[in-house]
Amino acid sequence: MEFNKLTDVPSLHQIKQAAHQIQDVVLKSPLMYAPRLSESFGAKIFLKREDLQGVRSYKIRGAYHKIANIPVDLRSRGVVAASAGNHAQGVALSCALLGIQAYIFMPKTTPLQKVEAVRFHGKEQVRIKLIGNTYDEAFAAAQTFCQLNQAIFIPPFDDYDIIAGQATVALEMVDQLPHPADFMLVAIGGGGLAAGSGLVLKALSPQTKLIGVEPALAPSMSESLAAHQVVTLESIDSFVDGASVKRVGAKTFEICEESLDRMLVVEKNILCQTMLDLYQYYGMIVEPAGALSVAALEQIRAEIQGKTVVCVISGGNFDTKRFPEIANWAKS
Repeated sequence: MEFNKLTDVPSLHQIKQAAHQIQDVVLKSPLMYAPRLSESFGAKIFLKREDLQGVRSYKIRGAYHKIANIPVDLRSRGVVAASAGNHAQGVALSCALLGIQAYIFMPKTTPLQKVEAVRFHGKEQVRIKLIGNTYDEAFAAAQTFCQLNQAIFIPPFDDYDIIAGQATVALEMVDQLPHPADFMLVAIGGGGLAAGSGLVLKALSPQTKLIGVEPALAPSMSESLAAHQVVTLESIDSFVDGASVKRVGAKTFEICEESLDRMLVVEKNILCQTMLDLYQYYGMIVEPAGALSVAALEQIRAEIQGKTVVCVISGGNFDTKRFPEIANWAKS
């Protein structure tokens, strides 16, 4: 299957238009050379620092692009999102900037820190509704609200506008490197970032191998690719909350099936040690999903020697009070 056979898949031109649309809102995140990692692996390793965005993750890219594309005459309906994390913050800030009312549904179990972050970014444009004890319950409530109020739902990943926005991460990366990267590693939850990256690399840097990385206890993309169709996992460990979904998107799966070189999964103890290492070596406070790409490097050590490698640090929304928990898992 070729990308152009997939209906409405964003073209490179559309992705560049998305980059132009979001340029005054989104940080062109640094591509930071990582000397200690590079020396350890015998490679040139760069970190794409999406944790430095205003909402501390790449999710602002897709959210803003999607919401900014809502026709003016429909904006009064308001938008709805269901999220306990980074997507909610991206939607909140986008709505505050665009003057659109947002209703964000979050589980009652969402940490107060994340609820307050959404409230801060959204200001008076956001109303937070804490409903249910799980994301699925909050999602169901959001869908019902949408139908009753004819509001516009903003999906977290399975949407071509969202994918085009997330694709701008890879678009920047290609522009920032003097020569094409040999490898690009991205965390995968629903698959928006990976799908967008795949579209860019196919067009501009086909020699770059795109590797997706998932938590070992939430391998929804890995299982789907193995089955050649989207599958729903019976259960997942939500420890890596930014990359743990039971079911990836249908649109993201189609693109990832054609663009991913392979999938890797990372065990929790390795991931936690990587979070500690990034803090110790570079002073970086990253969330578990944000460390996935770096945590997977050991699995491809032999392949990347002498190569140029980009690891996307997808987010940095992490409560530092959890460091003792992270340290305990790293020892296990």
